[in-house]
Amino acid sequence: MIGIVMFFVALFALLLGFPVAFTFGGIALIFGVWAEGMDMFAFMPYRIQSIMENTVLMAVPLFVFMGLVLQKTKLAEQLLESMGRLFGGVRGGIAISTVLVGALLAASTGVVGASVVAMGLISLPVMLKYNYDKGLACGTICASGTLGQIIPPSIVLILLGDVLGVPVGDLFQAALWPGFVLVGAYVVYILIYAKLNPESAQPIPRDDSISRSEEVKTALKAIIPPLALIVVVLGSIFAGIATPTESAALGGAGAIVLSLMYRQFSWGMLYDASKETVKVTAMVFAILLGATAFSMAFTYTGGDMLVEEWMLELPGEKWGFLIITMVVILILGFFIDFVEICFIIVPMIAPVAELLGINMTWFAILVAMNLQTSFLTPPFGFSLFYLKGVAPNGVTTRDIYRGVMPFIAIQIVVLASLLMFPEFYGM
Repeated sequence: MIGIVMFFVALFALLLGFPVAFTFGGIALIFGVWAEGMDMFAFMPYRIQSIMENTVLMAVPLFVFMGLVLQKTKLAEQLLESMGRLFGGVRGGIAISTVLVGALLAASTGVVGASVVAMGLISLPVMLKYNYDKGLACGTICASGTLGQIIPPSIVLILLGDVLGVPVGDLFQAALWPGFVLVGAYVVYILIYAKLNPESAQPIPRDDSISRSEEVKTALKAIIPPLALIVVVLGSIFAGIATPTESAALGGAGAIVLSLMYRQFSWGMLYDASKETVKVTAMVFAILLGATAFSMAFTYTGGDMLVEEWMLELPGEKWGFLIITMVVILILGFFIDFVEICFIIVPMIAPVAELLGINMTWFAILVAMNLQTSFLTPPFGFSLFYLKGVAPNGVTTRDIYRGVMPFIAIQIVVLASLLMFPEFYGM
């Protein structure tokens, strides 16, 4: 039972706010020495070396760099303004344009914080100006910003591919259809809401001084460059021309080219993007090293065998396992970050999924969709914090929490449909 006690001690320490990497590493050291002595960690240097030589994980800093460069080119601003003019004449049009821009930013940047902050600064004041319901406005921005967790190239999918031993290119292909369904579900909800509450999602009066063709041309100018980058990055993976790591490097170079096109390139911008990339990468790899030590101690103390036995005895076999694991990950997402769940929870349940004959690509997409929800769920959903940080004074935390609830429900419904009807998603 040492491994199980160790797991709950780590969970309690995380809830108290201790740093993730040091929590995992420290608890692994204490319980590992107690159970087996220092000899347990003799192979730790080799594990660290294998992590550092992992070519799949090299894609993480490259995609983060691509996203940060694009964030600093004012790409989101141009996309939002252009889309807003295109759809502004429809009830709920600004919210719909926010969802579509969120999907484009997800596929081009994949940085949740950047997407939410950009849309919160640009889109939220416009929606409030036209008397949009505060809850609808906040929920739309938070939900749209999290699309980068499921729409490739997604950092979550890269991490899950490494943990589950599934080719990242396969995960990227498999995630496209669920991502599009989620975007469609958001748009349908906004249209229904606007129909039932016309005063809470009013259209923008058209500017007659600008012709419709000019609006379309402006929108295409804003959309085509990032869309071309998406096609090049994902297309090179799907066509088998490049590995995800190689396409990530291509994406980083493409982002620099776009910054030159938008005349936003500067050495200061490049330095800032590089420095932030190093910070994010260091955080991810520090957590991964701590999680590696934790999983090693957990396995040596027999915790993995206990989890496996318990999971295999669940009623309903495969379906009982899937439903229980999805519920557990959903609940854990209320309190801990997706990186911890990827590196600690998923390795515990992955062997059971393989024993039950579950398609691991499908399983990875289920987990990724579930982890996306963790960005919206109170009290620790990161999207909620990002938006609150840039929201005007009249927008309260209650407005944000109230606004995300329907979108959380939509994500759970789409997750349930992916669980029950995988063939519909081509799994």
